[in-house]
Amino acid sequence: MKKISRRQQENRQKIEPIAYLNIEEVIKLLKSTATAKFNETVEVHVNLNIDPKYADQQLRTTMTLPHGTGKTTRIAVLTGDNNLSEAQATGADIIGNDDLISEISQGNINFDLLVATPEMMPKLAKLGRVLGPKGLMPSPKAGTVTTNLTDTVSEFKKGKFEYKADKTGIVHISFGKANFTEIQLTENLISTYRSIEQNRPSGVKGKYFKGINICTTMGPSIQLDLRAFE
Repeated sequence: MKKISRRQQENRQKIEPIAYLNIEEVIKLLKSTATAKFNETVEVHVNLNIDPKYADQQLRTTMTLPHGTGKTTRIAVLTGDNNLSEAQATGADIIGNDDLISEISQGNINFDLLVATPEMMPKLAKLGRVLGPKGLMPSPKAGTVTTNLTDTVSEFKKGKFEYKADKTGIVHISFGKANFTEIQLTENLISTYRSIEQNRPSGVKGKYFKGINICTTMGPSIQLDLRAFE
C-alpha cells in the first residue's frame, strides 16, 4: 500500500466529509491545501448527467475566464503562403505550412495549441493519430480553424481555451493557480459553472449536474453543494 505523506495527511484532516455550500469558504479552504513547493494548478471536476456516445449529449466548447488560467499558451499557426504575413503579425510562437506539418509528423510538437486556416486541414488529416490523442487537432467547433488569424490568436493568448466532457461525462478544467486571490478564484469558478450550464447539450433530460469537486494539483478533493451556485 502506498504510504501517505505527512503533508497529505494534514491536508486531508482539513477537509470535512460534507458538500460545502459556501463558495467563498471552500475557496479559502482550497488555498490552504496548496502546500506543495510549487505554484499548484487549481482544478474543477464536474460530473454531468450526459452520455457522450450520443451526438446530442456531447459537450465541447470554448470559454475565457475573467482572470485567465495562469498558464502561458504556446500557439502554433499552420497556414498557406498567402497568409504568412498576417500570421507573423499575430504574435504566434510557431508559424509554418508544409515544414510545420513535417515537424509534427516526426513527433516534434512544441506547442500547446494549433490554429489552422481551412485550406490546410486536408493536409492535417494524415496527422490525426498524432494530434488527436493529444487534443491538438484543429476544429471549427473549438475555434481553432479560422480565416481570421489575428483575432483568433489574440483571443487564445488572452486565455481562451477549449473544454469538453470525457467519455464518462466528466469535465476537467483548470481555473487558476494557487497564488490567485480568493476573489479571482471565486469569479473564475462561478464563470466555469455558468459556461457549462449555458452549454447544456440538447439531449440532456432531467438533472444536468451530478456533482462538482475542486482541488489543487497535490491537494485533496473538496466537494461543493450544487446549491452554492444558485
